Amino acid sequence: MAESSFDIEAGVDRQEVDNAINQAAREVATRFDFKDTDTVVEWAGEEGIRVESVSEDRTRAALEVLRDKIVKRKVSLKALDVADPRDVAGGRSRIDVALINTLPADLAKTIVKDIKATKLKVTPTNMGDHIRVAGKKRDDLQEIQAMVRSKDYDAPLRFTNYK
Repeated sequence: MAESSFDIEAGVDRQEVDNAINQAAREVATRFDFKDTDTVVEWAGEEGIRVESVSEDRTRAALEVLRDKIVKRKVSLKALDVADPRDVAGGRSRIDVALINTLPADLAKTIVKDIKATKLKVTPTNMGDHIRVAGKKRDDLQEIQAMVRSKDYDAPLRFTNYK
């Protein structure tokens, strides 16, 4: 019987985040409480989001709209690294949000240790930016996925590269 495997990595589906940003921008543009505030929710580079408005409280409200849309798109809020609000030119306020796409080394070690502690016949391998879990029984691999989902790791984990 051939060995099956999958990868555990940190990151999000960029298309879902893009959809959430577009929905948040549309809602901010049409809501009455954002009228005449010139509030912006948009991409800032490849891995960042810019939320900007006329005041700090309007900026925070727009960020909450974005968070709501991201949750509805089934993207983990752990993927967002939200900076503190800062003032920009013209008396406006801005919050920069970065997307987390890397698996920290210490977290990877913890996950590998937790997988080994299950005593299932699987082999976790830390490959730097992801963890490959291989085993002969697919049931064992599914148990590992359930265990990883049940633990509250501080990263947006996803399972990819099923073989």
